Amino acid sequence: MSESPSPARTAVVLGGSHTGMLAARALAAFADRVLVVERDVLPEGPEPRKGLPQARHAHMLWSGGVRAMEELLPGISETLREAGARRAPITTDIVGYSAQGWFRRWPESHHVILAGRDLLDATVRAQVLAGGRVEVLGGSEVLGLAGTPEAVTGVRVREHDGRERTIGAGMVVDATGRGSGAPRWLTELGLPAPRERKVDSGLAYASRLYLAPEHARGGFPVIHVQPDPHAGVPGRAGFLLPIENGRWIVTVNGTRGGEPSAAADDFVRFAREELRHPLIGDLLRQAEPLSEVAVTRATVNRRYFYERMPAWPDNFTVLGDALAAYNPVYGHGLAVGAQSALLLRKLTARHGWGAPGLSRRVQKAVARPVGAAWDLATGQDVFYPGATEDGPTLRDRLLAGYVDRLMRTATGNGRIARRVTDVTSLERRAEVLLSPSVLLAAAVGPLKAPLAAPPLTAEELKRVGLQ
Repeated sequence: MSESPSPARTAVVLGGSHTGMLAARALAAFADRVLVVERDVLPEGPEPRKGLPQARHAHMLWSGGVRAMEELLPGISETLREAGARRAPITTDIVGYSAQGWFRRWPESHHVILAGRDLLDATVRAQVLAGGRVEVLGGSEVLGLAGTPEAVTGVRVREHDGRERTIGAGMVVDATGRGSGAPRWLTELGLPAPRERKVDSGLAYASRLYLAPEHARGGFPVIHVQPDPHAGVPGRAGFLLPIENGRWIVTVNGTRGGEPSAAADDFVRFAREELRHPLIGDLLRQAEPLSEVAVTRATVNRRYFYERMPAWPDNFTVLGDALAAYNPVYGHGLAVGAQSALLLRKLTARHGWGAPGLSRRVQKAVARPVGAAWDLATGQDVFYPGATEDGPTLRDRLLAGYVDRLMRTATGNGRIARRVTDVTSLERRAEVLLSPSVLLAAAVGPLKAPLAAPPLTAEELKRVGLQ
């Protein structure tokens, strides 16, 4: 790295979490210097930090995001597994209860990586920083952008000692998450405010770490009890994810009027009595709690349509939750962040560092994976009372009706289950669900009778003391 790199050849990434680190990796191939500005002082290992409260809750990384990460950080999947993360095949290692019934455990179509968020971020961070072209400015607050409506030339920051300065840059990436100040920063430059949409189901979610029963610590399927958004009652759901060190991270959630509490002695009761099936609660009775209950209410789906703005400054891009934040129960934020960082690298390679219009091209390109995840999240949440000002649109209702039919078919048709996971894994676009063969299959319905009980094997039930 040059001792005095030119500002024009400097990239500044705002935010040092998952998306920010991957964006830094993407730009390291083109910039002389990549500086990550982070409010927290980042830990060296998988430790909690103040600026990432969502790390206390369940996370999964869908294979569409894993593939993008592998392109940016070759070998990262194996590195994560060596660190303790699990690779769970879809739908083979998922026991899922949908509004249409139990899904069968079909042969593998895709997969997810399961790990605590602290472990995931620390592993990615170590790989990115090991390259030697990325450095972190920790304990620093972003104050705004420098530049004009035509081009961003840097970022104004306040460092840990209170000193304020402007860091010149040829590219600034905002990956600061849900609290992003980008709308304000852009209007301060003289640009119009972006169009914004919110879908707020009023969801609150609570999580707790458990030590799995001794004989289930070598691996156990994901357990997922989904809500029924059309039932006319608050939607309640739960996840049990087996992660590193023989632990389970369990998240339960509920929309307005059905929220879980922070009381430790109420967690298992909620899982047993409030979800649509008591399986998760039954499993927790056999496990040992390792933490208190963490509760979060910042779950609104919010998207800024920066790609539709009439003007966009060169040298500035918004990625990750700063661009679109989703209800976390759908688990797509990590994957979209990885796919967006990869698009940033590909378009920079194609058009060249500092090319006029590059940032606008990136912003339009990342709208594709963002839009896919947005439709998956809001397609359900929009039906909860108060989620939007005007309620579901006609498009929302038509789409939801077809998706419900499709999901019912997937409970008893392995080919359709695979098509559905093509989309939920973010490996293929939703158009695959509108092919003639899929439309016909949805009209016919499931080929197998509904399952009467969770598809756990006798061996799995024995390992957790339920048989």
